[in-house]
Amino acid sequence: MRGFKSLFGIMCKSAPLLFLLVACYPNHKQSTFDPKGPVAQGQADLFYLIFWVATAVGITVVGVMVYILVRYRKKEGDVDPPQIHGNTKIEVALTILPIILLAIVAVPTIKETFANANSPDPNSLTVEAIGHQWWWEFTYPNPDGSGDRIITANEMHIPSDTVVNLELRSQNVLHSFWIPKLAGKVDVVPNHNNKMWIKADMGSEGVYLGQCAEFCGVAHALMKFRVVVETPEEFKQWLIEEDTDGFNSVDPLATEGREIFEGLGQCYSCHTVKGLKKARGKKGPNLTHVASRSHIASAIMENNQENLRAWIKDPNEIKPGNIMSREGLIYTQDELALTDGQIAALVAYLQSLK
Repeated sequence: MRGFKSLFGIMCKSAPLLFLLVACYPNHKQSTFDPKGPVAQGQADLFYLIFWVATAVGITVVGVMVYILVRYRKKEGDVDPPQIHGNTKIEVALTILPIILLAIVAVPTIKETFANANSPDPNSLTVEAIGHQWWWEFTYPNPDGSGDRIITANEMHIPSDTVVNLELRSQNVLHSFWIPKLAGKVDVVPNHNNKMWIKADMGSEGVYLGQCAEFCGVAHALMKFRVVVETPEEFKQWLIEEDTDGFNSVDPLATEGREIFEGLGQCYSCHTVKGLKKARGKKGPNLTHVASRSHIASAIMENNQENLRAWIKDPNEIKPGNIMSREGLIYTQDELALTDGQIAALVAYLQSLK
């Protein structure tokens, strides 16, 4: 009895911690308990159904066990009861009841699975999401109907009250695409395209957090992205602005930074800036309008002067193992390392790309 009380005490004390660990707080930025779209809502409803069925089963089983342990515990002077074998009524009940419980859980699960398998509007907006180590690339069809797709990184914009079809693929290893408040995760597999669809409720405009949910290397936990839900009108305007060239600032410091970008820094070999002839690199994120994004480094740092400087100076300190620090010549060859003044100029140029 003493051991049981100790175990019960530990469970009671651990419950609040467990509650926090599973992110049950609805207002948490990545909580699944505050759905903002039909896919997430359906998955949340299914979770609650399974949870309450499992809770009812658990309470019933534990309650019966406790009752039997107390009611029929051995007392001094008791003799062994008559031994019997088999009870048809109990066996039939224990066969039928699990079937009923399974049906209660299985039917809605199958229904929800098939509902999410195919897009309700295949002709709606299609966005391609590409997983890299460790950042996300998003491409959109051009609003002018041309084949020149609009490319951005780590920040996906979508219109509210609109079905968005996502085509998922990986450039390297296995990833998993997850936006907790909009939909459950879908694996992003090398050499295989997966699909999913999401829809943000009307009136749910705002910023939502996404995350790679499959271990993919040393910086897996830092492979985040942001989903900006806008009104359809705001989204159309964003697409038009994203289709323009990177801004060419006349500021002397920004001009010096552009020259470093195209010359000494050799940033153009890995990054694209629309409007710069040499900047057609594909290894790193598209930087055409990087200054318009709220965050950098795969959405883990606010996009400001101080953070940009820290990222350029030592990206490996912020995101270990990233390709920029492994292959960028300014990091691998000491004689090409940038001075603080050159980094300041490069920051000024990047902040001009709005």
